[in-house]
Amino acid sequence: MDFNKVKNVYFIGIGGIGMSALARYFKANNYNVAGYDRMPTLLTGELEKEGIEIHFEDDTKCIDDDYKNQVNTLIVYTPAIPAENKLLNFFKENLFSVKKRSEVLGILTHQRKGICVAGTHGKTTISTMIAHLLKQSKVDCSAFLGGVAQNYKTNLLLSEKSDYVVLEADEFDRSFLRLTPHLALISSTDADHLDIYGDDSSVKESFCEFAALVKSDGILLSKKEIELNFKVSKGVKHFTYSLEDKQADFYADNISLSKGIYQLDLKTPQQTIKGIKVGIPGLVNVENAVGACSVAYLSGATEQEIKNALPGFKGIRRRFDYRIKRDDLVLIDDYAHHPEEINATLRSVRALYPNKKITGVFQPHLFSRTKDFYKEFATSLNKLDELLILDIYPAREKPIKGVTSSMILDLIELPIKKLTAKKELLNEINDIKPEILLMMGAGDIDKEIDKITDALS
Repeated sequence: MDFNKVKNVYFIGIGGIGMSALARYFKANNYNVAGYDRMPTLLTGELEKEGIEIHFEDDTKCIDDDYKNQVNTLIVYTPAIPAENKLLNFFKENLFSVKKRSEVLGILTHQRKGICVAGTHGKTTISTMIAHLLKQSKVDCSAFLGGVAQNYKTNLLLSEKSDYVVLEADEFDRSFLRLTPHLALISSTDADHLDIYGDDSSVKESFCEFAALVKSDGILLSKKEIELNFKVSKGVKHFTYSLEDKQADFYADNISLSKGIYQLDLKTPQQTIKGIKVGIPGLVNVENAVGACSVAYLSGATEQEIKNALPGFKGIRRRFDYRIKRDDLVLIDDYAHHPEEINATLRSVRALYPNKKITGVFQPHLFSRTKDFYKEFATSLNKLDELLILDIYPAREKPIKGVTSSMILDLIELPIKKLTAKKELLNEINDIKPEILLMMGAGDIDKEIDKITDALS
């Protein structure tokens, strides 16, 4: 596609984290940018402050006339948009250039050295860590991130001097198969998005297809514990990483925890980088740091650049995000929305606060995911001390008959467990008097977190 002929870019679903990064990219490159989303959020508010026009009605009358010119307007949409969306159908019926977000991202990055981070969980933290490490080194990079980096207050990083671009390679809708990685990292291949894939084997097959896309002079870095037979192109170097498995090419040694800060020695195929401090809490982030540091090392960052940069990494909005940190109360906000993500988050919280009561607030995300994994969700959430669960956040889906949060709650064995309406959530939390409050979910629970943080502060 020739972007020189494009003047206007209109986004359908502009409030999505990946869509907003693309919108910011086009705005930074002097295109006219506007878009639609279902409802206002913190992110859409930030985009509007940056000069991007957004409307929240699925009505073609809301589209500015500039964006109704087929010759110079590109339409970008997210596959999470429902098929009956009036705006999307208007542009398709009138023969506009209409492309999925992943297509545009693939086109924009095809001629550059893409560092593509894939995995059913971990990819946002790892990719943002990689971008930070490279930004703080002589290597530098651009980045389209799947979360808002606390260090930079944005999900888009730009560089005029580096050929590297860091991308989150999303497996939803098989989007990551449109990318051409120079370096690909695969952090996990657990079953997810079964509404798209059908079964676990199809999920794993798609990750094998993704690995095969690495350019012939590139690198594949996969987590050692993933038991898949990745077949790569001739000339591709394949390395593995692990938290502690000494059979991996990159692994952590001498892990220690002091005052909430983890330290490790990173074993590489050539050397040991000693005394690396991880700037964000949680054992899960030690594993993420091993993956990110390995990529930075393979991309040319020096030992000292890695050691200097990682302690200053402040994390990502809504990823193990401390909102309150007092002796009498800790509130952690986390995006965990898959059973394995909940397991990883809880292991991290338990390691940091072994003698504290952990109260969880969880909002299930998608009817289909709840139907597929309600037993696994119950097993994970049973590791809490107390649980408040909200109704399912539907996102792009219509309700599935019989699928509710009670499917999970009925299997929970905790002494305090309750299905709670959002309007009653603060009262329920005050009644429980939590010591560690862990709020988890990928829906609109972030709006409740802001209210609760203000109230409890």
